[in-house]
Amino acid sequence: MADSMSEMLRRDMQCEGLLECFHDLKAIDRDIFQLLQETKEPLTVDEIADQVDRERSTAYRAVQRLLQAGFIQKEQVNYEQGGYYHVYESRSAEEITNEMQRLLNDWYAKMGQLIGEFEEKYGDEPRPATPAES
Repeated sequence: MADSMSEMLRRDMQCEGLLECFHDLKAIDRDIFQLLQETKEPLTVDEIADQVDRERSTAYRAVQRLLQAGFIQKEQVNYEQGGYYHVYESRSAEEITNEMQRLLNDWYAKMGQLIGEFEEKYGDEPRPATPAES
C-alpha cells in the first residue's frame, strides 16, 4: 500500500529510501547496483549472480529493473566465431542524479497543474457584487 504524500514527507528518509520511492527498487537491486559501482567493469548476469550469491533468474530480474530505472547500461559483446552476450555496468552517479532531477521537475510541474485544476474546480466561485447602499 502506497504511503500518502504527507506521510512520506514526514518520514525520516535516507538515500536508499529515495531510490525505492523513485524507482521501486528492492534490496537485491541496490546490492547489484553497489556491486557494479564498486567493480568499475562490466559483468555478465552469471558473474553478478555469483557475486551476490543469488540464483541467475533473481539476478536477471534485478538487472532488468535497474536497466528500466536507468541505473545501469547494457552492452553487447560479440564472439569472433559468431554469437554474442551482454554485460552490464553502472551509469555515473551524475547521470542518474540528473535524470532523477528531471523526473522530479516533471512531477513537480504536473502536480502544480493538478493543484491548479483542483482550485479551479473546487475553489470559491466569485460572489455577485452586493448592490451599493444609498
